[in-house]
Amino acid sequence: MSEKKPWHGVIVATALPFTEDYAVDYDAFADHVAWLAANGCDGVAPNGSLGEYQTLSDVERAQVITTAVEAAPAGFHVMAGTGAYGALQSAHWAEQAANAGATSVMQLPPNTYRADWEIVKDHYATVASVGLPVVGYNNPIDTKVDLVPELIAEIHAAGNMVGVKEFSGDPRRIYEITELAPTLDILIGTDDTVLEVGLAGAVGWVSGYPNAIPRACIELFELCTSGDTADLVRAQEIYRDLHSLLRWDSKTEFVQAIKLSMDVLGLRGGICRPPRLPLSQPLVDRIVADTQAAADKGYATETRPAVAAV
Repeated sequence: MSEKKPWHGVIVATALPFTEDYAVDYDAFADHVAWLAANGCDGVAPNGSLGEYQTLSDVERAQVITTAVEAAPAGFHVMAGTGAYGALQSAHWAEQAANAGATSVMQLPPNTYRADWEIVKDHYATVASVGLPVVGYNNPIDTKVDLVPELIAEIHAAGNMVGVKEFSGDPRRIYEITELAPTLDILIGTDDTVLEVGLAGAVGWVSGYPNAIPRACIELFELCTSGDTADLVRAQEIYRDLHSLLRWDSKTEFVQAIKLSMDVLGLRGGICRPPRLPLSQPLVDRIVADTQAAADKGYATETRPAVAAV
């Protein structure tokens, strides 16, 4: 078995709690990080899309990483989200993450700018020069830049990407990526492709729904990636039971949906900052029903921490 690295296993893309006046609740966030660790997750990835990083001030963004590192027990890793408009900003956040004690960074290509291949490669080289291992994050829907397999392979060959969180939603890409870059680590990016990408050779899952049901997600990931065909029957059973919930991770409303699922299960999800508004009642009803269905089938067995009033 290969050495387990800081970006391997179930790395939770953490939701970020706010108070009713939209201030970051750092104490609640620290409690959530500690709870995820206690329930068997391998690490957290704060300041990603689910963490609403684009709504944070520079001070808030830095403090989120510091809070996560301070709350993490020994052996529990922090993969800091360092996405930004350009390479200089991303490198700044990578330096802050390194100084805070993060063990890797999760790096999008340039945000909102339709960068060509040379710009994207320079972007990753600049961030990698900081010194922390860089896990690429391909989210072409949000960034408008698609890290296609050939481009990923070139960045990896240059020594500027150790793994990639693949969020295109197309499991077929995994086989092409591994053909072109066999030493690159694959991380599942979309919760509703964990079975397909797990079977294709993933070594990690940067995931949203462990915020609400960590133990079930850990079991599912381990079954999907064990390499033992005997595990697939149980893996498919869990996957089928949870898929109506997991697929919310790939929808526009994923932040509100995952936070709502947390609320339903007695955790601290709470409100989102604009531009995300409260969901319509039909969407709320569907997410609540999907969450409750998972709980009724025994997929929410964790001890729920006391949730402070806000």
